[in-house]
Amino acid sequence: MTKKSVTINLENGLDARPIALLVQRASQHESRIYIEIGDKRVNAKSIMGMMSLVLDNGETLTVAADGTDEKEAVVDLEQFLSGQTA
Repeated sequence: MTKKSVTINLENGLDARPIALLVQRASQHESRIYIEIGDKRVNAKSIMGMMSLVLDNGETLTVAADGTDEKEAVVDLEQFLSGQTA
């Protein structure tokens, strides 16, 4: 399992459109990917689960992945959430 703490740096936080893009990116990876914040852990490939988190800019969360491409998955989602790629 690979984990990485990430601070959200997206212009509008994680509203509906960025969440949909995040879920699409997560779904491109073989690994199981989770977003953890506080005591919540949500499947990053689940649009409903991700919408339930209601995350804003500046919040810190953990991206966790387990599987064959876990390191690449964590880096990919870290880059997206930190605003390094769109």
